[in-house]
Amino acid sequence: MMDIREILQKVKNNELSIADAEAYFRRAPFEELGCAKLDTHRYSRSGFAEVVFCSGKTDEQLVQIFKHLVLDRGEALGTRATQDQYERLCEIFPDMQYDPVSRLLKIVSANKELRGRVVVCTAGTADIPVAEEAAQTAEYFGVYVERIYDVGVSGLHRLLAHLERIQSAYCVIAVAGMEGALASVLGGLVRNPVIGVPTSVGYGAGAQGVSALLTMLNSCANGVATVNIDNGYGAGYLAAQINRLALQKGEG
Repeated sequence: MMDIREILQKVKNNELSIADAEAYFRRAPFEELGCAKLDTHRYSRSGFAEVVFCSGKTDEQLVQIFKHLVLDRGEALGTRATQDQYERLCEIFPDMQYDPVSRLLKIVSANKELRGRVVVCTAGTADIPVAEEAAQTAEYFGVYVERIYDVGVSGLHRLLAHLERIQSAYCVIAVAGMEGALASVLGGLVRNPVIGVPTSVGYGAGAQGVSALLTMLNSCANGVATVNIDNGYGAGYLAAQINRLALQKGEG
């Protein structure tokens, strides 16, 4: 699918007739599939195409949705997918990739350029699955991502050893379970936004991530925003938006 600017440029260059352009703009802003209504105009509005939440969907529904997404933009991203879902979709889409750690399904353009700089940090190794969901989501949206894992507050020297790399990022994602202190520590060390991602890693009183969530929401560090428990996708998306704004400012 062409975006609005591309259509207008083609009309200006006499590569597309006014009638064809008008027909395009008259299309419904979504595509009715019965089981889903694909938001085909989301890219034009937000700069990012729709992403599929795979959990709870049947194989048949996913095949139908992915067919239309790939036809529309040539690539697609699915979150919270299973190995079984991947194996079924791979029969239809041989180029599909699956990462069992982040549970992401991807069909990615071969010529995708990664720009800017986002750093993803984890407090511990157990937080990596959520961190990878964040990192690979941002990469899917065209962001250059650097990973710095297992740098939690129980050994702060590990984090400080990477401080220069972290401070050079347009945005930092802090993924932490247990008490979730990493986001506050990073918020006090960097000048750009920090996105806190509480994870459900921890023992009983951690309440499946609620403790880390409350710590991040009550952070005394400035510039820390928090997404939901285990929501790596939401953090990666937000980081991509911040990265895009930083690039636009630099180009301007």
